[in-house]
Amino acid sequence: MNWLEQLTLKSPAGFWNPILWLAFLVIFAIIGYIIYSRGNRGYKPNTEQVKPYLSGNPEPGKEEIRVRAGDIYWGFVEALKSYYSVLIRMHSGDVRDYILWYLGVGAVILFILVGGV
Repeated sequence: MNWLEQLTLKSPAGFWNPILWLAFLVIFAIIGYIIYSRGNRGYKPNTEQVKPYLSGNPEPGKEEIRVRAGDIYWGFVEALKSYYSVLIRMHSGDVRDYILWYLGVGAVILFILVGGV
């Protein structure tokens, strides 16, 4: 048994050898370097070349194109606007009102479940 076979981990599913993986890594690094070296030499970072092409239009500011979290739910909120307006009128901010609503709804549910309506 030579040193390469000693480094090979064999299992019923296959084998794993770190030297073999290292060889593949070196081969792929060489291929990557060859592709990189054949790239365009006229590329200059931090110039006009790195800006996106927008058909000749100026690039809008980041504030203009930013999507806010509220914009994500705009359609949902707009579709349920009448529902939310009722809830906003009912919203008092008082914890006692919320507890009263909780107990009232709980009593109705309990009445339905126990009473068998």
